[in-house]
Amino acid sequence: MPTPRQGFMINHRRSTSVDAYVGCRLKQRREDLGMSQERLAELLGLSFQQVQKYERGLNRVGASRLFQLCGLLGVEPSFFFDGLSVPLGPGVSESQSEAETLSTASLLAAPGALELLADYARLKSASQRKKVIELIKILADDD
Repeated sequence: MPTPRQGFMINHRRSTSVDAYVGCRLKQRREDLGMSQERLAELLGLSFQQVQKYERGLNRVGASRLFQLCGLLGVEPSFFFDGLSVPLGPGVSESQSEAETLSTASLLAAPGALELLADYARLKSASQRKKVIELIKILADDD
């Protein structure tokens, strides 16, 4: 465990933005497979409420549970961390990095965000992608 002299301490009890990101990825994969929370919970030997807590990032997914999830969902452990920036650069505090990650995780957790992103990624034309971005900006400004 890091010492205070190393510049940071890890609170092992509180969930973090990384937990939220892992939860988003868990939910995405479960839904991609057409699996309900109840079914995943049954396979894990948990309540569906516990699966909800994992997916919302309220509870941490331990290493052994992550390993179990990889087998059930057919993914490598790296799947849960893909797209997550890890290294802290010089002069960047852990709280700054945590805030940036939380922001990304929160965006991905928004209802419909993953579906929108998947549809956007299927667009072949750069001009179509640009038009979609412009449309979304216009719609967002109307609120």
